Amino acid sequence: MPANTRLSRWLLLGEWRAHPVRALVAIAAIAIGISLGFAIHLINAAAFNEFSSAIKGLSGVADVQVRGTEPFFDETIYPLLAQRDGVAVASPVLEFDASVPGERTALKILAVDAFRAGFISPDLVGAPAEDKVDDLLADDAIFLSPAALQWLKPADGAPLTLQVGVGQLHLRVAGPLQRARAGQRVGVMDLGAAQWRFNKLGQLSRVDLKLRSGVNRDAFKAQLEQQLQRDYPGRFRVNQPNDEEQNSRNEGMSRAYRVNLTVLALVALFTGAFLVFSTQALSVIRRRSQFALLRVLGMDRKHLLRQILIEGLSLGVAGSAIGIAAGYGMAAAALHFMGADLGAGFFSGVRPEVQFTPVAAAVYFALGVAVALLGCAAPALDAARAQPAVALKSGTEEAAMSRLSRAWPSLACIALAALLTQAPPVFELPLFGYLSIALLLIGSIALMPRLAAIVFRAAHLRWSAANADRPGASPVLTLTLSRLANASSQAGIALGGVLSSFSLMVAMAIMVASFRVSLDDWLLHILPADIYISTTSGGTTAGLRPQEQAAIAALPGVASADFLRVRAISLAAARPPVALMARNVDAADPGKSLAIVGVTQMPEPGSPPPVWVSEAMVDLYGMHVGQRIEFPLNGKLHTFQVSGIWRDYARPTGTIQMRLSDYRAITDDQDASNVALWLKPGAKPADTTQALKRLPFAAALETSAPSDIRAMSMKIFDRSFAITYLLEAIAIVIGLFGVAATFSAQTLARSKEFGMLRHVGVTRRQILSILAIEGGALTALGIGTGFVLGWVISLILVFIVNPQSFHWTMQLHLPWPLLGTVAGLLLAAAALTALLAGRQSLSGGPIRAVREDW
Repeated sequence: MPANTRLSRWLLLGEWRAHPVRALVAIAAIAIGISLGFAIHLINAAAFNEFSSAIKGLSGVADVQVRGTEPFFDETIYPLLAQRDGVAVASPVLEFDASVPGERTALKILAVDAFRAGFISPDLVGAPAEDKVDDLLADDAIFLSPAALQWLKPADGAPLTLQVGVGQLHLRVAGPLQRARAGQRVGVMDLGAAQWRFNKLGQLSRVDLKLRSGVNRDAFKAQLEQQLQRDYPGRFRVNQPNDEEQNSRNEGMSRAYRVNLTVLALVALFTGAFLVFSTQALSVIRRRSQFALLRVLGMDRKHLLRQILIEGLSLGVAGSAIGIAAGYGMAAAALHFMGADLGAGFFSGVRPEVQFTPVAAAVYFALGVAVALLGCAAPALDAARAQPAVALKSGTEEAAMSRLSRAWPSLACIALAALLTQAPPVFELPLFGYLSIALLLIGSIALMPRLAAIVFRAAHLRWSAANADRPGASPVLTLTLSRLANASSQAGIALGGVLSSFSLMVAMAIMVASFRVSLDDWLLHILPADIYISTTSGGTTAGLRPQEQAAIAALPGVASADFLRVRAISLAAARPPVALMARNVDAADPGKSLAIVGVTQMPEPGSPPPVWVSEAMVDLYGMHVGQRIEFPLNGKLHTFQVSGIWRDYARPTGTIQMRLSDYRAITDDQDASNVALWLKPGAKPADTTQALKRLPFAAALETSAPSDIRAMSMKIFDRSFAITYLLEAIAIVIGLFGVAATFSAQTLARSKEFGMLRHVGVTRRQILSILAIEGGALTALGIGTGFVLGWVISLILVFIVNPQSFHWTMQLHLPWPLLGTVAGLLLAAAALTALLAGRQSLSGGPIRAVREDW
């Protein structure tokens, strides 16, 4: 083995044996960051791939697919498509979410013509019993996927009960769908039977086209799209199943959520990078004379630089390898216990399995190694540049990191961060916002030596001036302030550890608290009624017809009833549908029922009907107050005028509110989805609820008080942000370990200094007091600066990153109890660590501590 290799290994193992805890903390920080980021990537990749595969299975081998911009369109378009030149087979499909009594999750039903679907989407053809082949066309038969059978658990021979309006529909389970994806809950019926049973006569959702051999699919699609746009403007979308538009639409539903989770996971990795820096910087400072001796004995700068980089590289390799393995295990466990969406609800109806992806693993592994190398780059360069004759002398440790105290690079980073906050999103992601946060952190941490010098020198001068004529002034405080004032670079390293961990924790805590409080205030605003009534099941087939609406409005104690109708419409091929909500909105004062943002505009006489769009519509579709817009209703494009913008935390893909009277006049749809009841003065909600329960259709309805809806919504919020809470807790733990490791390393490196103090008469108790005061003072300054920095970062998260990611705004809220608790923990950890490390440093005799200088 070459001598240089043996020496390198000996130095590395010797350093790890001497300070194993410090190395383990740095490795753990990198491993945590890599494992969280890799796990989130694997979870979302598995969920998205399974979700896309499930959609592909429902589309079969169709070459072109024609969909309506509304959920349903008139089936008279079907013959025109089926008889078009180049079409071999045209398969009509009716698709909707059927309501299951008592279940909030709907059953997706696909109604097909079995004879035509067999050529295009064979996965949608049921498997009837051998003696009941005619069940494929039976008007009461339904075929269920294995996941749907497992979910609904219909007994042998027992009918499947679904809800239509407020009534119940009983269907016979005629067999399974053999080739449905795992976890995919779907039912298949005959097209005519579904149209009749679910009151959708003459309606379709899509037509799948299989082209003849030799027909150019792209040219066919373009010509068909042009013709439909000319003959039926705004009514149809033509796409190729699983093309880029459809994939981007599916991916866009969860992209911002996935990216934000990944960035939050990398917060731990950033803290790990600084822990590597502090570990290596303090190690280099402590071994400064050793490295100088190696230089004198013949080691050149290149080999010394390589040695220190190898130490950082070993930390990165170990942390990344552990992180990749842990991330895979975490992803498998999360998919098994928490589901594919981590509580966010983007990938319902799929049951993916984690797949190890070597490319992603290599990327995350390289990221961890790069972070470790960047963390040790500055200490390695400083050690290689040091002059051996100067470095051999004791007392030169403060000069080791003097280059870090330069202010202009830090100020440049902060200035660039401020400029980037004004940059627009890239691919609808706040990439510049994240970059500005990183630059702000780097610049602020690099400024800590200069800040420590200013603060502690000012404190030392003030203390000295105040006690110049007092010979009995505390020597402990005098020595402490003198040391802090004259060792700003080392103090800056310790402060940086506190700053990075505490500021990121503060920013994440403020962001989550702000969103939670804003959501609660929003719910208070949009839930002004006394009682809310909804159907007991999810889906689109449950609802209230005019006679049921009249019965509810006539209940005793009811002053007024506000009925709500919700449906989906498509405004852009590459985006998910937006929600169209029709309700009683006062055009003169829409703020009574909507969380209005900014100004409103009253519609003038003769103007199109007013609508109020959510903040997402402004970002995604460029809408603004006063603009005239068109969207499809009842098979035609209708013009409306945007009269205001409102805040909607429930639907990040966009929402349009319109008056119920306008909606009914255009569509002649008199049904309602939900009801809000205002009671007369003195009326009791309990009495009205009891009267409601006596109605003949009461079993299909569910009543809720506003407080119940708020409590349920906040529970869903906490479940959706469970992973964020976990990341926040991990950031706090890493911060505590980082503070402990930094102060421990600094204290152990000062054994010579303590030995000299003992020689001149300072007692062990006084030295321990100095360490406790130093730890408390440095941590207090780091906490104060970290709070300011965290508050600034939270402003970027709340007012830039969040609106650019999810297209809604919120107010700022500071969770003082949590911030105070964590600050107290950091103070206690710093002081306790300094005391414990000080006791270890003082365990040897003073002569032994300074013998190298004799």
